[in-house]
Amino acid sequence: MNFLRNTFGVLIGLAVASFVISLGIRLNHAWINYSEFAPFEHWESLLKSVRHEPYFFVVLLFSSGVGSTIGGIAAAIIVKYAKVAYAILIGFILLFIAMLDIIIFPYHPTFYKILIFITFFPFSWFGGKIVEILYERKRKKSG
Repeated sequence: MNFLRNTFGVLIGLAVASFVISLGIRLNHAWINYSEFAPFEHWESLLKSVRHEPYFFVVLLFSSGVGSTIGGIAAAIIVKYAKVAYAILIGFILLFIAMLDIIIFPYHPTFYKILIFITFFPFSWFGGKIVEILYERKRKKSG
């Protein structure tokens, strides 16, 4: 039963992270050249249209950090044990997807390629630690 719960936690964490990243991309309506909410189906055309706008990639980094934190929090709330480890797993999966994005689509600036490595792990770890600290406080308060 824990396997299903952990798998569900990871999937929910990834869904929450992708939702937050999608919200971050939709901040500037000039970037939106698609009709759906999520930009991932039209990712190549989006990157082509914003490749000379570094502000887009700054927002993408920021929303990726916030998304991995909130996704890590969601995963850590759902799983029963090793909350921080599953939150870091969210960061690892998001980093893997971002690395595939960088390899497949050559439209990313150099600062984005470098900073993406120090975005996902610390922020997802932070999300897991938030939940772990809250659960410890709750346990000490009730016990």
